[in-house]
Amino acid sequence: MKSTLKKLLPFAVVGVISGATTVGTLQYFGHQSNNGDQSYFTSAAPNASFVGMNTGTVGDDFVKASKTTVPAVVTIKNYQSRSTSRASEQDLFDFFFGDPFGGGGQQRQKQQAPDNMPSGMGSGVIISPDGYIISNNHVVAGANKLEVVLSNKKSYIATLVGTDPNTDISLLKIEEKGLPYLNFANSDNIEVGQWVLAVGNPLGLNSTVTAGIVSAKGRGIGILGGQGKAANPIESFIQTDAAINPGNSGGALVNVNGDLIGINSAIQSTTGYYQGYGFAVPANLARKIVEDIKKFGIVQRGFLGVSSLDLSNDQQVAAYNKQFKTNIKSGSGVYVTGFGDNSGAEDAGLKKGDVITKIDTYDITDFADLSMSIGSKRPGDKVQVTYARNGKESTTTVTLKDQKGGTTTRTKADLSVTEKIGADFDPLTEKFKTEYGLNSGVVAKNVSEGSEMAKIGIVDNYIIIEINGKPVNSQKDVEKILDKYQGNVQVKFVDDYGRIYTKGFKMP
Repeated sequence: MKSTLKKLLPFAVVGVISGATTVGTLQYFGHQSNNGDQSYFTSAAPNASFVGMNTGTVGDDFVKASKTTVPAVVTIKNYQSRSTSRASEQDLFDFFFGDPFGGGGQQRQKQQAPDNMPSGMGSGVIISPDGYIISNNHVVAGANKLEVVLSNKKSYIATLVGTDPNTDISLLKIEEKGLPYLNFANSDNIEVGQWVLAVGNPLGLNSTVTAGIVSAKGRGIGILGGQGKAANPIESFIQTDAAINPGNSGGALVNVNGDLIGINSAIQSTTGYYQGYGFAVPANLARKIVEDIKKFGIVQRGFLGVSSLDLSNDQQVAAYNKQFKTNIKSGSGVYVTGFGDNSGAEDAGLKKGDVITKIDTYDITDFADLSMSIGSKRPGDKVQVTYARNGKESTTTVTLKDQKGGTTTRTKADLSVTEKIGADFDPLTEKFKTEYGLNSGVVAKNVSEGSEMAKIGIVDNYIIIEINGKPVNSQKDVEKILDKYQGNVQVKFVDDYGRIYTKGFKMP
């Protein structure tokens, strides 16, 4: 039952967002911008082409691509000071990394890795000669130290520049010059059936190269929203049958020229190991995310502002029809079920019942297409939306907005207190305070993956009693205490077992 609900959950989505994030979801039952500061985040030469499947040249092409790629792919070791205690986090961690203790997720819930042993290991790709490295968010999540090991075994301690759980992308930096690096290719140009190589460090085997083809494009597998903590996940993966195993996460998917077309992120398997289905974040989306993080410090997200139904998903359509007593037919496109606040789509004249069929020149056949087409956009960007209404096709121009209705980019300095620390806060009722003997407290809600609150172990429904020694009873109290505050923040909180902790972080 739980698994069925998870499959049905994505069928309505609030707002399509950009950047690395893209389509926020309103759930029933519960491309590329040039910002002029791309540094070394360069694309492959425009005349680059993909080699045909000529058996006489394939071997040499694989050798050339391997020699180009291997030196630019690194091992990332994630060191954590505390064990992961919640089953859902543990399952996701093991899914991507495997269990370094060899005893399954249950064992690691009882013990934590020694200080000199990483809690997990993944891969990363050097994307500039001065040490910028792209990887997955789940590879770096929860780390208090990140070690990067090059293919020549030279080791560095990395700085985490930023992350985006919604696309499962992270950006790290090591202090070095003259490093080998990979160029981004235009992932829109890849074709199903095209040869690709996956390069990474699976199962502790450094610098491993596997070959396969692009099996499909625009895959949504529900892992970021279903198993992860992405609030507005973008899933439009490149699917490949090149062998990918735990430890490949964050590594390179390249074409036969050695250009980066994707970041390997997940596998679909009944065993947790390779069964022929690997998934990579497309290079165009990954590149946009790291450019945002590097330039603004945060990912810029532009929302289309619609809740929607994927007409290509028969189960979702059937569930929607049953709940709302409608008779919508399955097919191609995305059906508009409503609008969020500050909706650019509603401002542009879209109505409930319209079917979105194209964004700019990008055909929209399902939700993954819609997610990807908006995922590379920022607030203020304009898109041409083609839609069908009563059998007639029309086009309108929509200005994308952020979640607050703004149409300009923001930096970390522009964020509110709750955005900076990564959580919202609801007041406790007086009855609750009385029953549990509390004089103050707020309930943490919408705790963001990788946020300052998440890093100290706070999850949804934990109770925060004090911040910096001052009692808090509302979100306004939290904002007042931390507004313009710089330095270390002390948080006193209660977990769902009633245990009281005091932990802290440096105000971002």
